[in-house]
Amino acid sequence: MEPESGGVVRRRLQKIESAEMRWVVPGGANEDDEIESSDDGGADTPAAASGSRGGGCSDEDDGYEEDEMLRQRLVRTGPRADSFDVEALDVPGVYRHQEFTLGSCIVLTLQTLGVVFGDVGTSPLYTFDVMFNKYRITAKEDVLGALSLVIYTLILIPFLKYTLIVLWGNDDGEGGTFALYSLICRNAKASLLPNQLPSDTRISSFNLKVPSVELERSLKIKERLETSSMLKKLLLMLVLFGTSMVIADGVVTPAMSVMSAVNGLKVGISSVNEGEVVMITAAFLIVLFSLQRFGTSKVGLAVGPALFVWFCCLAGIGIYNLRIYGSEVFHAFNPVYIYYYFERNPTEAWMSLGGCLLCATGSEAMFADLCYFSVKSVQLTFVFLVLPCLLLGYLGQAAFLMENLDKSQQIFFLSIPSEAFWPVVFIATLAALIASRAMTTAIFSTIKQATALGCFPRLKIIHTSRKFMGQIYIPVMNWFLLVSCLAFVAVFGSINEIGNAYGIAELGVMMMTTVLVTIIMLLIWQVNIVIVLCFLTLFLGLELFFFSSVLGSAADGSWVLLVFAAVLYLVMYIWNYGTKLKYETEVKQKLSMDLLMQLGCNLGTVRAPGIGLLYNELVRGVPAIFGHFLTTLPAMHSMIIFVCIKWVPVPVVPQNERFRFRRVCPKNYHMFRCIARYGYKDVRKENTQAFEQLLIESLEKFIRREAQERSLESDHNDDTDSEEEIASSSSRVLVGPNGSIYSLGVPLAEPGGTDNSALGSSMSFDGSSLDNELSFVHKAKESGVVYLLGHGDIRARKESFFLKKLVINYFYAFLRRNCRRGIATLSVPHTRLMQVAMQYMV
Repeated sequence: MEPESGGVVRRRLQKIESAEMRWVVPGGANEDDEIESSDDGGADTPAAASGSRGGGCSDEDDGYEEDEMLRQRLVRTGPRADSFDVEALDVPGVYRHQEFTLGSCIVLTLQTLGVVFGDVGTSPLYTFDVMFNKYRITAKEDVLGALSLVIYTLILIPFLKYTLIVLWGNDDGEGGTFALYSLICRNAKASLLPNQLPSDTRISSFNLKVPSVELERSLKIKERLETSSMLKKLLLMLVLFGTSMVIADGVVTPAMSVMSAVNGLKVGISSVNEGEVVMITAAFLIVLFSLQRFGTSKVGLAVGPALFVWFCCLAGIGIYNLRIYGSEVFHAFNPVYIYYYFERNPTEAWMSLGGCLLCATGSEAMFADLCYFSVKSVQLTFVFLVLPCLLLGYLGQAAFLMENLDKSQQIFFLSIPSEAFWPVVFIATLAALIASRAMTTAIFSTIKQATALGCFPRLKIIHTSRKFMGQIYIPVMNWFLLVSCLAFVAVFGSINEIGNAYGIAELGVMMMTTVLVTIIMLLIWQVNIVIVLCFLTLFLGLELFFFSSVLGSAADGSWVLLVFAAVLYLVMYIWNYGTKLKYETEVKQKLSMDLLMQLGCNLGTVRAPGIGLLYNELVRGVPAIFGHFLTTLPAMHSMIIFVCIKWVPVPVVPQNERFRFRRVCPKNYHMFRCIARYGYKDVRKENTQAFEQLLIESLEKFIRREAQERSLESDHNDDTDSEEEIASSSSRVLVGPNGSIYSLGVPLAEPGGTDNSALGSSMSFDGSSLDNELSFVHKAKESGVVYLLGHGDIRARKESFFLKKLVINYFYAFLRRNCRRGIATLSVPHTRLMQVAMQYMV
């Protein structure tokens, strides 16, 4: 029977327990030491408390390296209270998406058409044109074979792969290459930046799915991915390659879609030549990118009905052609016609694969633009509206082509009834502009994710909707895409040449998505290995087959796109490489606790009233820039808070889980660490006053929480029998058949099982001590808040090899000088800013 005091402690702590089972070090090791032992100073852990009682602060250790060494000796225990959560006493629950009414659902459906399906919806404008560009059609069987190829490409890639499988790989509603990468990093420490904390997994939006202990395959993959730096680099390289292809796709999509729609003028007006088509296309592109700043919700709602009319036009024209030219084309649903197609004309059929793939363009945009749209709404819209209209459109074009074998170019516009020609041309042009916006929106989302995960230089990001997250506009990227689109239109000048480049970009993204989803299947979904191999073999094999076709025509000019993607890849890789080296250097140069203890609570200087917020990137330890402030400034603030803006691999961090505090050194130093956590969809849009107020309130909650824990621990220490029982439980372990170790002292299924020995020090807080510290915080706040920033110059060491010096001293330095400055990103007021320069030798 549990003693009463222990039961009281257990009941009072049930509100603040983590919902997840944890992995802890056997033998009574404290998880809090695992989180941030370098900052222990007498605040939160028993070890720290004992250190402060002894007049000193615990020694700094390597933290991250020890975690890796101890990882193999972890013990599965029950949930316990998180002794560092500021918001633990008032977390309302798991973050939930907004609920939509019936009217909102109708509006959302129109926005979905305008944002998600614009690209794939305009593919009938150019697919058959590009397929039959390089050879003449000599028989109706060729048309049936090409149509059968298009039908099954639509079924296999947009429908089966993306709609039924890949869309479920979204990261809490966020799609795209970096969303998949974030999902992998959340379930395994696959990021090259060593700033992960175990506490991040207790964010309510983290939704971590720990691999089941019964599936050794998932555990082995996780372990291999976490311990192999080569695999981490390879995974990052694949993600960056896919992202560079997404951006390249965003350049080609507007050029291809708009030019193919404008080509309809050559059918209606015989005097229009290719040069005039290029000029009109350029004018439309300028208008398109100028309207981008109005945002997805405004423009999406405006163009959603137009795209609905476009899909109705596709279906209507298809039905009209089927009635006029016959229904023989329905034979193409028999895949044997694909075999006949390749048997008769193997070379020509292989060359037409690049054009055939264009029917699936927009599949990746459909995933990347998932945004706040639900998976089921996208799936239902595609299955019951988009796919039937596309199939009818292609069937109608094929029926027309079978009776007009000599008209293999401008097939869509030639198949339009003469009475409806100009209205359809107008709707087609509008739909092409919408399709271009779909890919541009996807790029903005991808850039935002890449920036948050440290893989892209900082850019100004504008939120275009107050209601919905994820709807953003990046001015610099918008104008960069416009200039690149105009350059591609001027250089290529024909949809046939652009079409081949279009296929290269699409396939590059598709192959990377296939690889990442395969990893997710193995690591997170824990799908049967046979199903995983079937998925990988079918889709990667199919995409490589298509890729061989488009690469065969790269010499015709598509190599320009490959060079463009390579430059983007280098920019992202250099930025990530430089950021990683800078962080590792800061970790190595951080100040030791022994030095701070020798300086005393006054830190060897005068402590003036006020709060100093020292921004840095370290999640553990005291940054070296703090030493520069101590030697440069004549006085230091009475309260110092080391603020780390940390982007965690989740889309959203709830506001009440934003801040996370911890003491640095003993209480009389008045120094704290604050980690402000943001998801890659979050934007720091709080004004300065609101941010300061929220931070100070969170600090006060932390101080009260700390006092409460120590008071509870003091009451709990009166029950020695309960202490001995809990202490002995950590040594009773069971080794499972697969090598997993489980604690016998804490039942896995009991939600109240906690490791009470790790809740805090045995030192109690009396009421006067708490009141005095809160009063000290209020007085410091009234004296003013000053922002302390370090302006770092990154240079390679003299003994570094030449390539590293070239990358760091020139390329990375150029990117840092021209990206958005940290002051602007952090919204720091200049009137309360103090900066100290520091050079980092990496």
